[in-house]
Amino acid sequence: METKHWTVSEQSFDKQAMKEAAALLKQGEAVAFPTETVYGLGADATNVQAVRKIFEAKGRPSDNPLIVHVANTNQLEDLVEEVPDVAQKLLEAFSPGPLTLILKSKGAVAPNVSAGLDSIGIRIPSHPVGLRLLEEAAIPIAAPSANISGRPSPTKAEHVVHDLDGRIAGIMDGGPTGIGLESTVLDCTEAVPVILRPGGVTAEAIQKVIGTVMIDPGLAVEQKEKPKAPGMKYTHYAPEAPLYLVEDNMQQQADKLTKAGENVGIIATEELAETLDGERIQICGTRKDLATVAEHLYDALRHFKKSDVSVILCESFPKQDVGAAIMNRLEKAATGSM
Repeated sequence: METKHWTVSEQSFDKQAMKEAAALLKQGEAVAFPTETVYGLGADATNVQAVRKIFEAKGRPSDNPLIVHVANTNQLEDLVEEVPDVAQKLLEAFSPGPLTLILKSKGAVAPNVSAGLDSIGIRIPSHPVGLRLLEEAAIPIAAPSANISGRPSPTKAEHVVHDLDGRIAGIMDGGPTGIGLESTVLDCTEAVPVILRPGGVTAEAIQKVIGTVMIDPGLAVEQKEKPKAPGMKYTHYAPEAPLYLVEDNMQQQADKLTKAGENVGIIATEELAETLDGERIQICGTRKDLATVAEHLYDALRHFKKSDVSVILCESFPKQDVGAAIMNRLEKAATGSM
């Protein structure tokens, strides 16, 4: 398949590119586009065949539900039975933005979007390029991350090209994403909302708006049930070499593996990198501002794909605020810890 490429500036929109990409979406094709979290691979959420192209391009398991992206809250009326008060408060506080709400479905989306569940995840992205495309298409767009399933999510168009060029109809390059981790997924179908996936909106921020929220216990164990949200059941975000999380003594662990004949790559913050000896050190941000780690994490995980690195060691982080989302992704990507 020939993949169409467009480059769209946030400051100066290419109207023709938007029209072409939107037309492909309405014709039932799959198109990659930027959001403020990661690049998404979109298709018409009401079209079974179009949604199937997402699964085929990604190699994604069909029991893994997809998030539906819309341009505004008015589109919710056609997709969900109701918007509870708690969900309305969250929409007012965080939308457009990196928060996905699980709500009761009206059944308007294709069954392979919701993986047979009676609920769907919906969000309004804030990236100006992605949002403009949704407005131009004027249809609900199902969109998981635009990568081969299991690999690190794409935060640059070049990541999408590496994984999906020739497999999808189009790739819209809107520059690097901002947040760098997927949206927080919050189940609003329960009496007390439940975080199914930590992400761009922290649990602490949500609690300030609506009070008590629960953390799904499935985040700590391997899911055997049908997952209610993306990222809950399968291995995700993994680089091409085995990845190990290191609590402390990074230099000691690296030296030990090097002596054993391994070519060691290290992912570390600026602070830790300054204390290390080695040629293969990829800086992922600064420990004093974990938002920078979130922003650069997936790029760091992809960094060693073309090198001779046989094992990757990665710094660990505290599981508070955005650190919870960072560690959720790293633990799913990791082979183990040291």
